[in-house]
Amino acid sequence: MSLTEHKITVDSLEWFYRESEPIGRTDLLPVVLLHGLVSQSYSWRNIMPALASQGTRAIAPDWIGYGFSGKPEKRDFAYTPDTFITALEKFINALEIERFSLVVQGFLGSVGLQYALRHPEQIANIAILNTPISTTAKLPWKIKQMGLPLAGEMITQDPLLVDRTLEGGSRYRIEDKDLDVYRKPFLKASVTGRSLLATIRNLQLDSAMAEIESGFQQWQQPILLQWGMIDPWLPIDVAEKFANSVPDAELIKLNNVGHYPQEHYHKTILEDLLPFVRRTAS
Repeated sequence: MSLTEHKITVDSLEWFYRESEPIGRTDLLPVVLLHGLVSQSYSWRNIMPALASQGTRAIAPDWIGYGFSGKPEKRDFAYTPDTFITALEKFINALEIERFSLVVQGFLGSVGLQYALRHPEQIANIAILNTPISTTAKLPWKIKQMGLPLAGEMITQDPLLVDRTLEGGSRYRIEDKDLDVYRKPFLKASVTGRSLLATIRNLQLDSAMAEIESGFQQWQQPILLQWGMIDPWLPIDVAEKFANSVPDAELIKLNNVGHYPQEHYHKTILEDLLPFVRRTAS
């Protein structure tokens, strides 16, 4: 089952997204997968075909400013959580997705969780992979330095920052053919680096974490946490604290897995993710 690539323009913003159409049964709700920093929807390449094979439609967009989506200048797109949430709402409406399972990973994946809290009627269940979800979560130095005055402007123009961040976070080597896809937007135009810079400077992590930590204490839909245990940036106690505070949450600990679990351990993730998203039919 291959992935298809699409573009759609919504309110002057061009979204690039990858999709796997379901095979066989069609009563399962679709799944929307959201990537983190400094990644793109390509990170879900090994997850989406398996979802489709069980009859689940899978949609993974590149966030605005990332991958092969449009990269507006900050005067036209503020790169704040609220701006991303509004854009995501319009993207989902444009694809006529009414209710879905949500899968998030990484810094910026947290914006997907803020979206869920503001649109609970759309969310059937949520899978969280190594995403900041606690007020104890802090932006790691490897990412924080990309937003520093002067230095940030230079760092974010270096396409090798993708290699250093993805491999540093995952703690494993990523194949060159895959890194080529991640690097390509940075090699094509300087605006890719400017979008990353603007996002990091406007991530508002403290207020986002406060919203997530308090909001999910009343959350009633099932949550699956799949957590890489050797994540250098988000330790397991972040996930444990969250799981203990949410009414219906299950925590799966992934040994020898880092910050980007889907890069190297998709088979392990799918063992629990596939039955989890099957629970709720449309």
